[in-house]
Amino acid sequence: MAIKFQYNKTSLGELGKQLKMRQKALPTIKSKESALRSEVKRAKDSAAEYRERLDALVAEYDYMVALWGEFDCTLLSVADVDLTSQKIAGVRIPVLNEVKFECKPFDLFSSPAWYSDGVELLRKIATLGIEFEVYNRKTALLDYARRKTTQKVNLYEKVQIPGYEDAIRKIKRFMEDEENLSKSAQKIVKTRQQAAAKEGGER
Repeated sequence: MAIKFQYNKTSLGELGKQLKMRQKALPTIKSKESALRSEVKRAKDSAAEYRERLDALVAEYDYMVALWGEFDCTLLSVADVDLTSQKIAGVRIPVLNEVKFECKPFDLFSSPAWYSDGVELLRKIATLGIEFEVYNRKTALLDYARRKTTQKVNLYEKVQIPGYEDAIRKIKRFMEDEENLSKSAQKIVKTRQQAAAKEGGER
């Protein structure tokens, strides 16, 4: 990114302000990136844990696969998923409060004996599945924010701060050269004036 500037004191002052602002903000952005990185890891680990629990629960009841064919799937449905949001390192993420189910009444005497267990199992599987999805979403949001923050750190650290420093150096060098030229010109004029005065005095 080329930094636009002019070779004058106003431009020098403006670049100095921009540089200070970025140097001051960089540690804060770096600590945000670090916090997001650890939150992403935590969310990924939690999502993996829920996935494992879900798989283990499904595997535990593998022997019931043949029975599910006679199960009435309309008995249990998810009525509502109660979500709130929470801010982590400036990122709004979803938090699962509760999964509300709607269970149709069924006759315990005419239905197979395992129906009650089946309903409870479905409730557990659905809750774990929803918790897994919420953590997946949380991971995606945090990871996106972390990538954006990393880009900003790199932009400041590798592009803008060195760019501003370089521009300031160039302006200072130019102004010093201009000052030296001006002093040299003044010396030349003074020397010529003295020589002219001396010559005029000798006549």
